[in-house]
Amino acid sequence: MTSPVAISENPLDPGLYIVATPIGNLADLSPRAADILSRADIVAVEDSRVTAGLLRHIGIKRPMVPYHDHNAEGVRPGLIARMAQEAVALVSDAGTPLISDPGYKLVRDARAAGHAVVTIPGPCAAIAALTLAGLPTDRFLFCGFLPSKAKARADAIAEVAAVRATLILYESGPRLAACLAALAEGLGDRDAAVTREITKRYEEAVTGTLTTLAARYADSPPRGEIVIVVAPPGEAPPPDAADADAALAEALTRLPVAKAAGEVAKAFGLDRKDLYARALVMRQAADGG
Repeated sequence: MTSPVAISENPLDPGLYIVATPIGNLADLSPRAADILSRADIVAVEDSRVTAGLLRHIGIKRPMVPYHDHNAEGVRPGLIARMAQEAVALVSDAGTPLISDPGYKLVRDARAAGHAVVTIPGPCAAIAALTLAGLPTDRFLFCGFLPSKAKARADAIAEVAAVRATLILYESGPRLAACLAALAEGLGDRDAAVTREITKRYEEAVTGTLTTLAARYADSPPRGEIVIVVAPPGEAPPPDAADADAALAEALTRLPVAKAAGEVAKAFGLDRKDLYARALVMRQAADGG
């Protein structure tokens, strides 16, 4: 256990404090986060048993109120009311609140009520996994948990298939292989990484193609919290000339040459001047010139 936190004599201003907590290694709790937790009038938690362990680790006790998916609608008004005179700290079981949990509604309503909202940043499994994966980081999309049913999962994957960004997903061990196989089917056999036990003793990042990873975990689902990171799609193939011609011919039936060329250039990512010249030829041929 770490040394007990020295509680400041200065009380916190009333409002909402969003406090990131460790995702595995308790030493990752920042000094600022520990200080805020030590001075909060109340801590809104996912699971009081989990947060109690964290508070014991830093040698403090604070009043806790459960706030999670199943009770948020009923509990939120009371928390908002208390923020007028008390400091309310919001934590999740692990990582940054509001990432894959209902916290954003508490932030929205707190701000609408005129209360101060302060964030105390720290660990986040999605970002930690991205740093471990060795995949492009310039653009990424957090997808949370995919649906468990096959059709809904396939539909969700189809929605992001064309996004030119690295994808980050959360998953459980028993569902991992099926999820990886579905990703391979919907996205193609892209490079990916399966990260687990981040910041803990057995932290690992296993890399490979989606089909290779699906096969690896088919008969041996791993334990622990899992984050999947998937590479963005490869370069798109050049537009088919016949398809562009067909689109241009259709556009010429309802638009002047310049506007038809502009519409098709935008849709296909082609040069407008080249399409304009092509459209002139097509118009002249249609007019019998």
